[in-house]
Amino acid sequence: MSAPMEDKNLFERLLECKNEKILTIKQSYIGDVGCVVWDAALVLSKYIESKGFSDRFGEIKGKKVVELGAGTGAVGLVAATKGASVKITDLADFIPLMQMNIDCNQDVLEGPATAMELKWGGDVSKFLPHPNLILMSDCIYYMEALDDLVKTMDDLSNKDTHILCCYEERTIGQNVEAQRKFTKLVEAIFTVNEVPLAEQDAEYRSEDIHILHLMKR
Repeated sequence: MSAPMEDKNLFERLLECKNEKILTIKQSYIGDVGCVVWDAALVLSKYIESKGFSDRFGEIKGKKVVELGAGTGAVGLVAATKGASVKITDLADFIPLMQMNIDCNQDVLEGPATAMELKWGGDVSKFLPHPNLILMSDCIYYMEALDDLVKTMDDLSNKDTHILCCYEERTIGQNVEAQRKFTKLVEAIFTVNEVPLAEQDAEYRSEDIHILHLMKR
């Protein structure tokens, strides 16, 4: 990923938004797992477009949003199509892919989207004041990164910040332990409630994919 991306290494996925806009998300054959759009990102993207989201959180238009571990930036870009002001973040290697996706979708974005480097556990001062909403999908599988991830969630949020964490439940290997550790870490700082399936998009939802709503205690 750190090398310049070539067109031959890219492939596209079209995301149809409920406002009749279509996002073109470029993905990479080469690089980390963050270079493609996973199912949890689709579920979270569709949730923020849903009536269940607006009933619970109000309209996303005009909200300040930060996406953590964004990879392609798909979730944050969906928020931007609805008028949110979005900072799409990941490690430096992902900036070219995120920026490419911002650039090629400018004509369908109603709010500004900015690709920014954010290393979990590091300084978050350039992301303050605190955002209204933090979005994250499939971010909790790297055991060694969980303490830093939760520190960043803590540093970025105040008592008015909503965090939506979407992940696919995995039942083998380190993934199980990572999910347990993440739950223990966040419950010490945040209230944690699962968004019911009934509130999610009727088509893009699954019993194996969970959306957690976290707020500071």
